[in-house]
Amino acid sequence: MNLPGSAQEDPAPRPLLQRLGAILWPSFFAAGVCTTVFFALVDPLDWRDITFPGLELGREWGYTLGFFAFWTATASSSAFTWLLLRPGSRFNRKRDQP
Repeated sequence: MNLPGSAQEDPAPRPLLQRLGAILWPSFFAAGVCTTVFFALVDPLDWRDITFPGLELGREWGYTLGFFAFWTATASSSAFTWLLLRPGSRFNRKRDQP
């Protein structure tokens, strides 16, 4: 009988590309939605004047920097969720005592 959380039920780790895709794709989608909503309400030039008034950035750079800021935030959230959802059995194994 296999108990929940036993070492026999521990799935094999996913390939790196699959893990990165599971983190980056949903965060890319969420960043696109956040960027659309945010910049529907805020003009990038007004945002620039409030945050970095000395920089000469156009609207395109404002959209780009805003998107990557949202993507970084949502990717961090996805990566933290992935970290918390890893099977505990990989870390809670009893050590062999000599």
